[in-house]
Amino acid sequence: MHTEWSIQQLAKLAGTTSRTLRHYDAVGLLPAAGRGANGYRSYDAASLVRLQRILLLRELGLGLPQIGDVLARGQREQDALAAHLTWLREEQGRIGRQIAAVASTIDALEKGETPVAEQMFDGFDHTVHEEEVTRRWGADAYASGDRWWRGMSDEERAAWQATTAQLATDWTDAAARGIPPESDEAQALADRHLAWLSGVPGTPADTEAYVLGLADMYVADPRFAANYGGEQGAAFVRAALRRHLGAD
Repeated sequence: MHTEWSIQQLAKLAGTTSRTLRHYDAVGLLPAAGRGANGYRSYDAASLVRLQRILLLRELGLGLPQIGDVLARGQREQDALAAHLTWLREEQGRIGRQIAAVASTIDALEKGETPVAEQMFDGFDHTVHEEEVTRRWGADAYASGDRWWRGMSDEERAAWQATTAQLATDWTDAAARGIPPESDEAQALADRHLAWLSGVPGTPADTEAYVLGLADMYVADPRFAANYGGEQGAAFVRAALRRHLGAD
């Protein structure tokens, strides 16, 4: 079993180039684990994990300086990768729906039939949640959020997704460590959470009721609970938010 890899071996494994890896080293993202007697860079298992994170963040659209900021936070690699895994699974589901939609269109065209309009765009747009958001918080809230999302650049969207994933990871880690909801650490997370929510245009004027409603939904809806490690983690988030808002 390999315990170290040369720069050429690592480049081949990762589907990248030695030049790219040398650049990552030069800018401080991926320092070589060591150098052989010949002066060539060598990489260990920790290097591979770090490179995987770098490539995942690149997939999100982050630039190298932003990636450096994320990596500098000192988070456990497995916690950070768990957040990436959540995002990848969501993308997997979305892409799976896109594949099915395109395959259905091709099949209909091959048969000389008209594609089923209701099936053609499944997985292509975030507006699949329009009905639910409108029902819960009103048409204005959805419209404002939709304009905000569509008006962002790809890099801004990626940065927002990275911030969201990081917050979920930090909540999950805190819950797993069993810290009290009223602790300084949990309350700092609650403060970050409120700032994150308020950054979305269309947030209802009655912020307290809105946040408390969201907190209940985190626990009740498995789709949201999954972001915090499951129902137990979501219950911890709810308790911390309620304490932060003085609802307990």
